[in-house]
Amino acid sequence: MIKRTIPSSGESLPVIGMGTYNTFDTNEQAATEQLTPVLNTFYKGGGRLLDSSPMYGNAERIVGSLTSKAPYANELFYATKVWTSGLKPGIRQMDESFDLMHRKVIDLMQVHNLLAWRTHLPVLQEWKAAGKIRYIGITHYTQQHYAELETVMRTGVVDFVQFNYSIIERVAEERLLSVAAELGVATLINRPLGQGRLIDRFKGNPLPAWAAAELDVHSWGAYLLKYVVGHPAVTCVIPASSNAKHMAENMKAGEGSLPDERTRAKMVAYIRTL
Repeated sequence: MIKRTIPSSGESLPVIGMGTYNTFDTNEQAATEQLTPVLNTFYKGGGRLLDSSPMYGNAERIVGSLTSKAPYANELFYATKVWTSGLKPGIRQMDESFDLMHRKVIDLMQVHNLLAWRTHLPVLQEWKAAGKIRYIGITHYTQQHYAELETVMRTGVVDFVQFNYSIIERVAEERLLSVAAELGVATLINRPLGQGRLIDRFKGNPLPAWAAAELDVHSWGAYLLKYVVGHPAVTCVIPASSNAKHMAENMKAGEGSLPDERTRAKMVAYIRTL
């Protein structure tokens, strides 16, 4: 698995992570039967970062339940979010996240969708200084909020920024990715597969022959993810999956050759023909 450096610390992180939106919002029995194989496949494939949120229903609880039973629990990188207004409600919600995820330290705590970020960032700075969290992040999933994400990045407080980016949503290439690189802020990429819609859109079409030869790509999931990971300012991409076979395909995107700018342009050009 290819790794990228977190600029604020120099720590390396595998480029393929896992999101938990929708997929981990389930019950214990379904999680044990369906998601345990997914989590094991993720780990064996070299993945480490798990991203969750209180917004995702039961996801934090399921993350905690599954990982606490895994022998590799302490090797994973745990990311979640605060998603509420007000100082005390935010602290209560974050404390609950520690309990739900069975963690004494959370690797990355992010302000979800920029909600009350001026209220929460000072608390996160205090918690980071105390060793309660390791990194601070900020997130949003729509391009209309990229300017505000940039504003927060320029405060010098955040280690990570999370936003949407895919082969058909490339607005982040215009400025946000380069700003993150300039400021030394790690990037987490959400919706790289359009919440599965891109797989559904393209799966009936053949992959280009050159994708296997040049990139060792044999699935649409790997094709779409390799495009995103090919951008040098991308630190980690976090697709979600409840299918172990699909997860294995996703993990392959973090191995072997990555596309350069010429190849990435060719990948986009092929998509436009479909």
